Amino acid sequence: MWRWLCSALGRLRTPPAMERAVVRCVPSEPKLTLRLVLPDGSARHMQRDKAEPLGRALARIAANTAKGNAKAAKKSKKARAAAAPAEEAPEEAPAVRLFSCDGEVVAAEVPNAVAWQDGAVLHIGDARYRVERNRPTLTELRLPRSLLAGFPVCPKVSTEFAEPQHCLFRWYREQRPAADGEGAAGDGTDWVETAVAERVFIPSNALVGLRLKLQCTPGDGAQRYGPAREVESSGPVEAGPGACIFDSRHVYTRKVCGEGSVRTVTYNILADIYAQTEYSRTVLYPYCAPYALELDYRQNLLKKELAGYSADLICLQEVDKSVFVDSLAPALDAFGLEGLFKIKEKQHEGLATFYRRDKFSLLSQHDIAFSEALLSDPVHKELCDKLAKYPLVQEKVLQRSSVLQVSVLQATSDPSRKICVANTHLYWHPKGGHIRLVQIAVALSHIKHVACDLYPSIPVIFCGDFNSTPSSGTYSFINSGSIAEDHEDWVSNGEEEKCNMPLSHPFKLLSACGEPAYTNYVGGFHGCLDYIFIDRNSLEVEQVIPLPSHEEVTTHQALPSVSHPSDHIALICDLKWK
Repeated sequence: MWRWLCSALGRLRTPPAMERAVVRCVPSEPKLTLRLVLPDGSARHMQRDKAEPLGRALARIAANTAKGNAKAAKKSKKARAAAAPAEEAPEEAPAVRLFSCDGEVVAAEVPNAVAWQDGAVLHIGDARYRVERNRPTLTELRLPRSLLAGFPVCPKVSTEFAEPQHCLFRWYREQRPAADGEGAAGDGTDWVETAVAERVFIPSNALVGLRLKLQCTPGDGAQRYGPAREVESSGPVEAGPGACIFDSRHVYTRKVCGEGSVRTVTYNILADIYAQTEYSRTVLYPYCAPYALELDYRQNLLKKELAGYSADLICLQEVDKSVFVDSLAPALDAFGLEGLFKIKEKQHEGLATFYRRDKFSLLSQHDIAFSEALLSDPVHKELCDKLAKYPLVQEKVLQRSSVLQVSVLQATSDPSRKICVANTHLYWHPKGGHIRLVQIAVALSHIKHVACDLYPSIPVIFCGDFNSTPSSGTYSFINSGSIAEDHEDWVSNGEEEKCNMPLSHPFKLLSACGEPAYTNYVGGFHGCLDYIFIDRNSLEVEQVIPLPSHEEVTTHQALPSVSHPSDHIALICDLKWK
């Protein structure tokens, strides 16, 4: 009896849990919003000017509360069986006051933006509300459509007033049905929590056939957490393809490089808009199983491949915008990489550059479209004037939507170390050598402006799919610093489009991965088209990650395949400052 009495007294002394008054107030918006549930049970969403005196907002809350109480009383009155209702006095507005975190009453003349602070307490009559200002919130939580055993599941986590790296994650698997058929009743699903409490989940083979569920609680790193949300996978975990071509390369890249080194990757990942055409399925890649050309399948492979390289810089080409936004950016963010995107407007695909957050910070971006820059930027006036003498070539150059992505990064460990990272994808046509020469001339002039004029003497890393073999004029120009006016590439599409322009650039560039036999291997072609060019005066190569063996590449005839997501092969090297 004594224990029961003590327990009862304790419950009486414990103040009731406070309701929440959720305030959203951001500098870019003129109004703040206030969400709360009034004592009568009605939910309110109020928008108030930030400069408005607090007293007006409290008066509106009081009026809304009185109105709600009057409605509740009216319903109650109708429910009662009364012979002759008596006259009732109008419902009085309750006392509404706001108390600061220190327990002081906030004056009525204080502006809303200042008054509604996190931790303040709103009194509405006897009801108490704790103010949560800009509480961590999930704005989107999504799982990939395709889940493969052995491949990372990276949710898309979008937040406000929170950071994905500070969120809490709990993963669940579907309860496998019992052998006797007994299980969850009705449409309900039994879920079993897994031991994984990380942002990325790698399902084992034991989970094949089962769906997954994720619970995420948003956090801001300051021990503030918002309401949790849950999401279930749309389908079950499926069996993976087993060993992939890139697995053997991960042996060399298990750990992130040390402070003085920069692991760099360049990779044309094959845009979905090119992989999913009838021409691709029947002519370009007839040897590839149709399901292995599906975007969801290839994305599983690609995310595992890129994450396993533990890279500091990743330059990607042929990146669909939706793939960047919904798949790669969220996935690589989970592995510590920040992403930047530059679209080619006509193709709806483009370039992506990722950098490791704890090694680099972004100082500035200087992206261009070649055709637009050639016409409008004074840096290219001399080249533009030369090109005007060859109107057919000029027209073709200006029709191309090729772009250049240029990012200036600063090392977090040594702010004096800055680096210019360039990424491009040049015109593809086999007879377009003259077009590529003009494009690369524009690119190098622009990089010179950034790395010599804006940030004098910073080293350059220039990655991309240059669609140029080591015997081409483009490769020779980049490597040697000049191209003669009589080079054969100036007539790569015949005498009609011949143009003779001697070109030069000031950089001393070196192909960090040398000249591999091929970086692109399809049924009808193989050759080296991709490069990581580095400033040989400032950077040196520490190691080049070996490419897959020819036997691995041709296991399924050519690329892409069930074990490789692209028709190109990633180039990877570890660089260091001299």
